[in-house]
Order: sequence, then C-alpha cells, then structure tokens
Amino acid sequence: MRKIMSLIAASIALACLMGASAMAGTTLTYANFPPAPTFPCIQMEHWKAEVEKRTNGDVAVQTFPGSTLLGAKNMLRGVQTGQADIGCISTAYYPGVFPLISVVNLPVAFTSTEVASMVMWDMFQKYQPEEFKDVKVLTMFTSAPSHIMSKVAVKQLSDLNGLELRASGSILKILSGLGAQGVGMPMSQTPEALQKGVVKGLVSSYDVLKDMNFAELCRYETVTNLPVYPFAIIMNKDRWESLSAETKKILDDLGREQAQWTGKYLDDYTSKALAWSKEKYQVEVFELTDTDYAEIKKQGEPLITAWKADAAKAGLDAEAILAEMLALKAKYEAQ
Repeated sequence: MRKIMSLIAASIALACLMGASAMAGTTLTYANFPPAPTFPCIQMEHWKAEVEKRTNGDVAVQTFPGSTLLGAKNMLRGVQTGQADIGCISTAYYPGVFPLISVVNLPVAFTSTEVASMVMWDMFQKYQPEEFKDVKVLTMFTSAPSHIMSKVAVKQLSDLNGLELRASGSILKILSGLGAQGVGMPMSQTPEALQKGVVKGLVSSYDVLKDMNFAELCRYETVTNLPVYPFAIIMNKDRWESLSAETKKILDDLGREQAQWTGKYLDDYTSKALAWSKEKYQVEVFELTDTDYAEIKKQGEPLITAWKADAAKAGLDAEAILAEMLALKAKYEAQ
C-alpha cells in the first residue's frame, strides 16, 4: 500500500511539474476581423505556425478570426488596451490616423500584391512612422489590386456610365470621375444587393470571386488595377516588452518574411480564383485600352494631390515619401 501511495504521489508531482512547465510558456492572443478562409486569416495561421515552430513551442498563439474577439473598427484600440495581444488592422478604417503608410493606398496601379506588400514593409522600415508609436508592428501587407466584377460587360470606360458598383474608400471617388455610380456598403451586404439589382457589380480583388462566390453573379471581369488596401499586424506594447530577447528576435525576423509570404500567397490565390471562375462559370476577362488606363490614372490624380496636402499637414515630406514609394514599386516590379 505504501508503494502504491508513493507511486500515486510521484505521479501527481510529475503532473504538477509538467503543468507548471506548460504554464511557464507564453500564450499570445491574436484577433482578426475577416472570416477564417480569407487571406488576412490565412496569413495569421501561417504566422502562428512559424512562431510556435521557431520558439520550439515556448510561445503559443491563440487565434480569433471573424471578429470573435475584436472587430475591424475597434481593433486598434483593442490592441492598445490589451483586449488582444495582437491584432490585424486595415489602415483604411482609420482615416487620417496613418498619413505616411496610406501612401500605399494611392492609385498608382500596383499589379502585384507581393510588390505592394514589400513596398509597404520597406516604407515602414525606412521611415519608422510616428503614427505607429503606441504599438509594436510585427508585419505588414496589402490586399490584391482591385478590379471590376460585374453582371454586365465593361469592355471600355464608356460602359461604366451610370453603372452601379459597390466599392469603398478612394475607389468610390475614382468611379465617380469615370461616370459610374459608386455605392458604399459592407462587403457582407453585397451578395443580396447584387441579387436584388441594387448594384450591378463591385470593385474588389479577385479572391472574392471564389471566397464569396461572386463569380456566379458577376460573369464579367475587367482589369483596372485600382488601389490596394494596406494592413498592419500590431502588438500591444507592454505585451511586447514582456517577451524575452530571443522571442523578440524571432518575431522581428519574421516581419519582412511574412510580408513577402502573404503577397506571394495572395497573388497565387487570386490567379487560382480567376481560373476557378472561368472553369465553373465561364467568366470573361477584359483588358482596357492604354487610353482608358490613362484616364483611370488621370481620375486618381486628385487623390494623390489630396494625400500630399494631408501628409504635409502632418509634418511629412510628401514629395519625398511619394517618390520613395514609386521608386520601390519600380524596383520590385523590375525584379
């Protein structure tokens, strides 16, 4: 009996020791606002796997997709106050808050998510903008370039006259200048709006053709290379400071790598989504003429002028920042 009791006591002690060892590790909470199958959450799960692997399990990451912990518009404040250790923000949801990094959102005709994401990361690294001083930035990336997906064929810009298209942000202003009727609404309301004829199409990146099955209703796709939208992965500053120097280095080393991985992933995924749409729904893809693309660029110029004015008000050298962004864009596009 004494031997049995000793064995039980030893087992309990070992279990307690193992439990204490597990508790000695670090668990980070990571909030995201889009649904789990979308690219911001795919990159989140990739980052989680890399962190847990590279820290040999000393750091665990608990992910919360689909606004289950924090929504898009309260993500920044939620991370700053510690409701989540880490969060994904779309800087477009915070007008005027991120004047420098919003340069990546300008209508400069990015054609690659990888290029746009690398440009964004390099801009952040070079300027270390004050706008992020209250958080730790872990990585950055963009959405894919935006294109027209519609129920009627848009083969030339004149086909946009009076056409109701769901869009958001700066794209609404560009559409207005092109003669279309831009309609601002959440993406979640767009399927019903398309079915009821409230809008005849939308402007977004091609991943939604498959992710939200827009290819079923929008059989015509027009390449426009309208603006990308910047995203930043931010961490609570106090939580960052609580990490070991070794863990900090691992997370820092992942920053650029994750930006490039996400860009490559999304470029590949949008190509697959378009191929899937062609196979399943026989969608047609149209390219515009050089004259039409020049007109799109012209309609975007007032947005660039407005950004310069806002950047200058924020004490930034707008001309230098824009020139640097365009130089990086050219550099990566040439590679």
